[in-house]
Amino acid sequence: MKDRISINMLDGGIADVRMIRADKMNALDPAMWEALAEAVDALKAMAGLRVVVLSGEGRAFCAGLDLSSLSNDRDPGASSAGGGLADRTRGIANKAQYAAWGWRELPVPVIAAVHGVAFGAGSQIMAAADIRIVHPDTRIAIMEMRWGLVPDVAGMALWRTQVADDVLREMIYTNREFNGSEAKLLGFATHVSDDPLARAMELARVIADKNPHAIRGAKRLCNMLADASDADILQAESDEQIKVIRTPNQMEAVMAGMQKRRPNFVD
Repeated sequence: MKDRISINMLDGGIADVRMIRADKMNALDPAMWEALAEAVDALKAMAGLRVVVLSGEGRAFCAGLDLSSLSNDRDPGASSAGGGLADRTRGIANKAQYAAWGWRELPVPVIAAVHGVAFGAGSQIMAAADIRIVHPDTRIAIMEMRWGLVPDVAGMALWRTQVADDVLREMIYTNREFNGSEAKLLGFATHVSDDPLARAMELARVIADKNPHAIRGAKRLCNMLADASDADILQAESDEQIKVIRTPNQMEAVMAGMQKRRPNFVD
């Protein structure tokens, strides 16, 4: 992982995670697919984690599939990500899908700071973040149709809660490129910023100062919204509240607010 992804822990339980294949605009070669999966697994096991900021070093967030992978005669899932496309090697996902879907499975919020380009699989990794902050000039495209392919890196499961159905269909069918400002208008992005990484870190610090158990419960609730029934969501709201109400961290949140000080939570 070390030559494709870096993870640096900052004060407050913030993980600064970066794709570092800068010379190739963080394009996804076999080692990058593997590194993304390893990074997710490492973060899942990390004690004291509060929030993740995901970005790319160099000129781009992620340029998508390294095109040399298309020349391989084997199943693309096997050649690029260590397992066939039909194989559910990572829970409900194959290994390529896990490069994006894994960020949604993390128990803490993920903020993507996106600049340069986010093409193809890069746009789907971006979609996996809870919050997506993009530079207005970022070039984005659901690129797969250009190569006669369909989006298959978990984007379909992620975009359905972010983008209107007809907009998504147009972008997939045409592989039209759009910029960060338009991405905000269409739902692909949460915020537009001239310095996405700085804005992401600012937001991460705000989230890191909230009750970590309530934040994790809130993410579990948010992850249910795409397909759970109303009854299941209402029950889950109650279940999550029972887990945190009147706990030391919840009381600390109240006291810190009343005393106008920074809270001191226990993970």
